[in-house]
Amino acid sequence: SKFDLLVISVFSENWNKENPIGNSVIIPFQVNYSIGKKGFAVAAGGEGNSVVGFSPLAGVEHSFANRKWLAITVLNFLINEERDVKLFGLYEFKPPINETWALYSRIQFVYNQGLAENQHNRSFLYLRLGLKKGPLGFGLGANWDQYGPEKVAKDNFGVYTRWEF
Repeated sequence: SKFDLLVISVFSENWNKENPIGNSVIIPFQVNYSIGKKGFAVAAGGEGNSVVGFSPLAGVEHSFANRKWLAITVLNFLINEERDVKLFGLYEFKPPINETWALYSRIQFVYNQGLAENQHNRSFLYLRLGLKKGPLGFGLGANWDQYGPEKVAKDNFGVYTRWEF
């Protein structure tokens, strides 16, 4: 089929209940229609955001996947009051170590700029480095988030686990 679905959710909650910066759930979803055979697609969908609400979106995507690599780049225009433009990237490298284990590395980022007032809305960079065995992954992670025009920062470092469905 020339159609596919992309949904990647981001959930964040502060341990410090007196500091609500970063508390959010963001669920972008888009239906992609492949154009050509080089991984390019046009997209339409929406984004549910617990802070700013729902926005329809349209955009373009490029993706590539094989056993070692996953690369997804998306440029979306959100149809909202702020006229947001969002660049999203997700890149994984999973080379096998042996028949059972693989290295797992991931870079994921977002940069969201409001065109209506030409200001930064949200950006983040998430890094992961660890091991993968079947659907289970674990290792070290780092998150750098920035919010609003002043780019208020919230950073988080620690361990992660993941399960691929």
